[in-house]
Amino acid sequence: MISECYRQLKEIADREYSEIIADSEIISSYTGRARKLRLRLIDGTFIDIWYSLEGEFSFHWEQTDIRNMIYRHDNAPHLKWSSVKTFPKHCHDGNQDNVIESRLPDNPQEAFRSFLRIVRKRMIDLRN
Repeated sequence: MISECYRQLKEIADREYSEIIADSEIISSYTGRARKLRLRLIDGTFIDIWYSLEGEFSFHWEQTDIRNMIYRHDNAPHLKWSSVKTFPKHCHDGNQDNVIESRLPDNPQEAFRSFLRIVRKRMIDLRN
């Protein structure tokens, strides 16, 4: 079930990445169905994590208000990115149109950890 997936990812974020996570919450629809996991980071940016029962996913680091950037790994099969070797998996690096390969693992928890390691490293690099 998706709500259990979000609960597990929230636990990983809170336990293993507390140095960059200011707050985390599972956002639900008005019917109570879990829609996504939101992580608010210590630098004022946030990450939205979305999974579907069909295996679609998106890890979106929204930085537009702070540094006018986004960073997102997803597997939406947009034909525009079909030339990317890892299609349908791909990564929007900096903006919507700069798309590169996504080497995140297929396992949701390992993909999440990989994504948060990248975010943590980029946050450190931005401070230096």
